[in-house]
Amino acid sequence: MKERGIIFNSEMVRAILDGRKTQTRRIMNNQPCTLSGETISVLQDDFNFRWAGDLHNDTSGWFPCPLGNVGDRIWVRETFALLGNEDGVCVDWNDNILKAGEEQAAIIYKASCEKKDGDYGLWSIPDDADWKPHTDNRKYEGAWRPSIHMPRWASRITLEITDVRVERLNDISRSDAIAEGAPPSHPTIDAISRECGFPDFPRSWFGQTWWHIYGKKNWQDNPWVWVIEFKRI
Repeated sequence: MKERGIIFNSEMVRAILDGRKTQTRRIMNNQPCTLSGETISVLQDDFNFRWAGDLHNDTSGWFPCPLGNVGDRIWVRETFALLGNEDGVCVDWNDNILKAGEEQAAIIYKASCEKKDGDYGLWSIPDDADWKPHTDNRKYEGAWRPSIHMPRWASRITLEITDVRVERLNDISRSDAIAEGAPPSHPTIDAISRECGFPDFPRSWFGQTWWHIYGKKNWQDNPWVWVIEFKRI
């Protein structure tokens, strides 16, 4: 069993915590070079994949999923902060100064905090959470650390891979879009989605979320993607 880190934004972290997100898609580094009218099929050997009949570039080898195979684990990198005193020295939840390093510092996660009306930019830290002791009406004013800089010891979410496959991005189904974290559908929203070229709201939500991260052109290019299914442990 191996462990690898993976970045999720705050919206996706909340979806994982709510139990709504059990899949993620990542663009494959190896893309087949297709000719006009050519159909590319996929061969699978365990959890390694290759393009059948693709002789136009150097992608004829077998490709393992960079995030791992079934049974491997991925730990979530998310936007976070370590609490500190006025001098910027890390403190624990009792405001004790830590001299031995950051690993014992009080950690907060942006996805679980919120800005409330009248707080003028302060972030409210939840009173009760499984990643911290109980506190009453605690606020945070400071800079957040980008998810890419999160060390393993600061991560609060570990996922186990339950399935790996490859598919074209636009082939995502309604049920898979929901597994990607799409919020509940609604008949009126579905009608608007169909006008925008999507058969239903979950796929519309996923498409727009993908556009926001990778750009609309990437969606239109319809690349091959890794589909990683997981469960939280």
